[in-house]
Parts: sequence; C-alpha cells; structure tokens
Amino acid sequence: MVGVSGLKRVVITGLGPVTPIGVGAQAFAQAQRAGKSGIGRITRFDPADVASKIAGEVNEDLSAYVDPREARKLDRYVQLAMAAAALAVQDSGLSPEALRGEGTGTLIGSGIGGVKTFEDQAGVLHSRGAGRISPMFIPMQIANMASGHVAMQYGATGPSSTVVTACATGTGAIGDAARYIQLGLADTMIAGGSEAAITPIAIGGFSNMKALSTRNDEPELASRPFSATRDGFVLGEGAAVVILEEYEKAVKRGATIYAEVVGYGTSADAHHITMPAPEGRGAQVAMRMALRTAGVNPEQVGYINAHGTSTYFNDLHETQGIKSVFGDHAYQLAVSSTKSMTGHLLGAAGAAEAIAVAQALKDGILPPTINLTDPDPELDLDYVPLHAREAQVDYALSNSFAFGGQNAALLFKRV
Repeated sequence: MVGVSGLKRVVITGLGPVTPIGVGAQAFAQAQRAGKSGIGRITRFDPADVASKIAGEVNEDLSAYVDPREARKLDRYVQLAMAAAALAVQDSGLSPEALRGEGTGTLIGSGIGGVKTFEDQAGVLHSRGAGRISPMFIPMQIANMASGHVAMQYGATGPSSTVVTACATGTGAIGDAARYIQLGLADTMIAGGSEAAITPIAIGGFSNMKALSTRNDEPELASRPFSATRDGFVLGEGAAVVILEEYEKAVKRGATIYAEVVGYGTSADAHHITMPAPEGRGAQVAMRMALRTAGVNPEQVGYINAHGTSTYFNDLHETQGIKSVFGDHAYQLAVSSTKSMTGHLLGAAGAAEAIAVAQALKDGILPPTINLTDPDPELDLDYVPLHAREAQVDYALSNSFAFGGQNAALLFKRV
C-alpha cells in the first residue's frame, strides 16, 4: 500500500451509508455521535416462530435512488446497494459523466446475495412447481448483481468484481478495490457491500444456531459488544458504498478527502466454520498485514473499529488478538463497535464501519460502543463506552471477521 514503491495513493472522496441508524453521510454521523440504536422488533415478516424477534431494519423510502418500476426486478440487497452508490456519488461531487468509461470500476460485495428472492422462489417451486419459477430468479438472486447494476447505472466499464466473504465482505471489497487503483488499473472505484437478510430463512438459520440475541423485550439494548450480559449478535440490513480515487486526481479536482486507505490485510483462521481461532490468531495475521503494507508501526494507531459482534467468543478473541498485535499500546488505543448501534450488517458491515472510521478521522469524533453498562471483566480495553469521544488520531484500523475463518483489516490515515 502507501510506502511501497511504485504504487499509487488511494483516498476516500464519497460516502454512501444506508443503515438502520441513518441514510446518507450526515445522518449516519449524527446518529453515531448521539449513540442511536437502530434495533427494533422485526416488521418485514411475523417473527412469532423464531427465537430472535429483533433486527436492524432500514425503513426509509429509497425511491429517490431506485426507480420503483425497476425495483420490482431487483432483490432488496441490490436496491440498497444502488441507493448507497447514488449517495456516495452525490457526496463525492463527481458527475455521472465523469464516471463513464474504463477509468471507473465497481466492486460491491454481498455475503448472501438475494436471499429474499431465493426464499420466495423456493416457495413457488414447492407450491406450484418448477415451471412457475420466475425467469428473473437467477438475475435477481446472484451475488454479483449489485456491482453489475451499479456499473450499468453509471456506465463504469473499468474493473468490476464481487467479494463474497460473509461478514468480511465489505472490508475486502474496499481493500481489493483500492488495489486496482494502486496498480493503475482504474482511477476511481465504486466499492462496498450490501445485505438484505431479514427474512424467515435467514433469521431462522442464525437463530437456530444460537447466534442471535433473544433480548426481545429490550431491542435497543440487545446489541451489547464487550458486555458481560451479551447473548449474541443482532442481524441488520443495509448497504455502504464509498468512492475511492487516486490521490492526485482527487486533489486536482478539489475533492473533499475523508481519509486515505493505506493498509489492507486478509487471512484465514484455518480453524473452524464458525468459531474464531483462539486468541484471534487469524485476525492477528490480517491486522499485522494491514500495518506492514502501510509501513506503519502499531504505536501510530489511535483507534480501532472492532468487528465487535456481541457474541462471547468473537469479542474475547478479538480483544486477545488486539493485545497480541499492539502489546502495551493496546491499552492506549480507543476501540469501539458501531454494531452496538446498527446491528450486524453481514456483507455490508465492513463497508459501513469503514465509513464510520473515515468520518472519525476527518471530524475527530470517535463513535461509541453503546449499551456497555456492564463490561465483561475478561475484556479490559478502552471500548469508548456509551458516549462518542472527541479525539484526533492519525491512523485507524477497521476489523472484519467471517464464518469460514476469513478475516480482513483496513488501515486508514487522516489526510
């Protein structure tokens, strides 16, 4: 990354969050600073048959970003991605004409893809037979359609791909997109993640594996990373897209620069399909790689946006991994989990958290870990409890860890 001879610099110039706590950069930032919870009882279906009846839903009207006539042909995860891309482009100040051509690429991932479409058409199969399955089933369901539709929307004919690494998807998408720019294969990338999995089959699957919180009577308190009384994560939906640009191009056009992408690391636990490796061993590899590719020492990092899911083993092993990578400096770091507010956006989580980090670096305000009223005594770092904090830091890390043991970490620099 930066500091490696011959590679171009990459900066973030546009933010497009579509989340349970806010749609658009300003609303998202304000909600974080207010410690707003986006968790409530599920309204997308009747959750009577599942143990976990709560989620983080996006309830805002997106028709300003997605034509309602076209939306009927798109799974919700694609609709969310298109809205996020439109917001990011608008925030960047780039005109649609400036995005046309091979200089602009798209890399928007999804952990699951069109699960609602899959669920609906499986119902058609069982009730009416294979001959009645929609001809739009495959184009609506597959996981690359967010990148595909956004590329078509803007005429972006440059590098285009899709990351599908479960909960590490959004982070991996931004990291991989940054590499295209570093190597000179594009000068602009539309990158991020999207997920819309608040459906009976997804909630039922996660709930039955005992991964979700069942604090149904107090939904706004249910996502409580690093808390002694945490009882699982809360599923959320949403999308988050950023505009990445080559540094000199962004400066030349007078763009607002939120942060520079300076380091990226990925790794595998090679341990278990759902359980993180003890002491966060795989996560350590990703964090060290992000630091090494940036040429940054651990002591230079001031903030970490943790994966922080509110599950027992994730919070424990991530904390252990941070201590191993940062040593004594771990106790000087601010560490927080914005999932305490948004819930877990799965494939969109890492991208939403990258936006939170970029805003924290630019504005000097660190987002809090809300609901941390009873810290787990095993977890003794500074988790920025309850309230946002004014603090100017130069480097910040964002962590994402996934089922399958896939990990990703991004390192950002204040510009």
